[in-house]
Amino acid sequence: MAHNNNFGHFALKLIGLLLLVQRVVHGVEFQVGGSKGLWEVPNAHSFNQWAESRRFQIGDSLVFNYQGGQDSVLLVNQDDYNNCHTESPIKHFSDGHTVIKFEKSGPHYFISGIKDNCLKNEKLVVIVLADRTKQYSSPPPAPDTVEGSSKPPEASVEMNPTPSPISEEPPANGATSSTSPIVTFLGLIGVFATSMALVL
Repeated sequence: MAHNNNFGHFALKLIGLLLLVQRVVHGVEFQVGGSKGLWEVPNAHSFNQWAESRRFQIGDSLVFNYQGGQDSVLLVNQDDYNNCHTESPIKHFSDGHTVIKFEKSGPHYFISGIKDNCLKNEKLVVIVLADRTKQYSSPPPAPDTVEGSSKPPEASVEMNPTPSPISEEPPANGATSSTSPIVTFLGLIGVFATSMALVL
């Protein structure tokens, strides 16, 4: 019985380890508005209230679900966000299931492609945290400027026609992993070795 109990603990630790590795390597997908949220004019809480209770890091992704052809997602600069200008976005998406992976830290501005929807608060600002694992390397490059105004960070986009098999919500306290992958890997080896010693 003791052997079976040790094996059960080992299996639980291994599952936790795999989930941690997945988060560090692949980042987390956040469905805009929560697990059942849709990119549409909000009824009560704004999308920014949803975003403020989460921590976004480089490598994480936003998933926008909406009625393709009837709405869209625009990545815009701060001025266009503030004034709901839909005429010249940085990027435009209208596929109904848009996945945007964050490659840079800083603010990212999104609005509906329908100006009236944007004016009714279908808009979102996401602040992506700096990558703390690189803070002691070289200083960040100076921001690009266009005619004297700062250009917002760009996001790379992965088109994903089907929902991802894993769509995680962050822990209730909003904490996310900021551990270096090397430190995490070494920790995983230690946990694995300890677990094996317990099983044997």
